[in-house]
Amino acid sequence: MPDIKIIVTSDGSHSLLNEVLNETYHSVHGAIQESEHVFINNGLHYFLEKHHPSMVSIFEVGFGTGLNALLTVKALQAENTFVRYVSVEAFPIGEELWTSLNYTKVLGCEDTFAFLHRSPWEKLNKISEHIEFLKYQTPLEKVELKDHSFDLVFFDAFAPNKQPELWTIDVLQKVVDAMNPNGVFVTYCAKGQLKRDLKELGLIVETLPGPPGKKEMVRATKLLS
Repeated sequence: MPDIKIIVTSDGSHSLLNEVLNETYHSVHGAIQESEHVFINNGLHYFLEKHHPSMVSIFEVGFGTGLNALLTVKALQAENTFVRYVSVEAFPIGEELWTSLNYTKVLGCEDTFAFLHRSPWEKLNKISEHIEFLKYQTPLEKVELKDHSFDLVFFDAFAPNKQPELWTIDVLQKVVDAMNPNGVFVTYCAKGQLKRDLKELGLIVETLPGPPGKKEMVRATKLLS
């Protein structure tokens, strides 16, 4: 993919730069730091500690490099919680790129990372006895989501000024409808319009401290219906 190149972020972990959009896949201040802070600590761990579920279903917008999925599997390896992780990606990266990323050198889990990327699209795959993985190669606007399907949403699309079509209130409505009561939505984005839209859709919105190099992030919770 000639328009995408690997960059090194401030924590030493790799990210990708889309040169057409002039947009990175993660924070330049630290790719792993950002994903752990936003999606794992303030999303996954928050939900598990608050609700202690026997099963958790996760929907990710933007599979990208596979970092969020890898960190999720790593975080849950020692847990007995059953997990279904569903991810959508319209433009998957090629093997020549993901095999050059240094995540497994930092985190381990080389076989898991390869499995996440090589597993067939549109097919439910078992990573372990208690972790299932499903990915769709399609735009978010076109993927079919059933209402009340997910406990957690990792909204990791490119920024609103780069991909505004993914941040419209109609698309957010679709995602919110797919969340279970008490479901949690987390994203690195803290734009005022996003927070207003999530509130309009009935979510309780929190503005939290962001990862290194970013002032704020958003976590939003769906009320019991």
